Amino acid sequence: MNVAVKEPEVTVSEAAIARVAKVLTGEKDKNALRISVEGGGCSGFSYKYDLVNETPNKDDTVIERDGATIYFDSVSLMYMTGSEIDFVDDLMGQSFQINNPNAVASCGCGTSFSI
Repeated sequence: MNVAVKEPEVTVSEAAIARVAKVLTGEKDKNALRISVEGGGCSGFSYKYDLVNETPNKDDTVIERDGATIYFDSVSLMYMTGSEIDFVDDLMGQSFQINNPNAVASCGCGTSFSI
């Protein structure tokens, strides 16, 4: 019997995986990074990043790789399908950045968007 392998709705760059793994090693009471979408922000929706110590919910998508664990809830994934999560360290500072093909507008800070 062939079983279809479900591809993650989002991709996470090697730089982002490495950063999440590094942060989690320094947080002994946390086991994952939860990324979600909330209403609000200057463009309508905003990304939220939480370090958590919990097991994933049954509807969560979980990405585990190279010491990093990231949870996404199913509602947030509706807004993030096709997105790429990266970690950037440049002259402007360090940050996670989400390239979301569903966003039709975003704010200057890059943490809020509209669809």
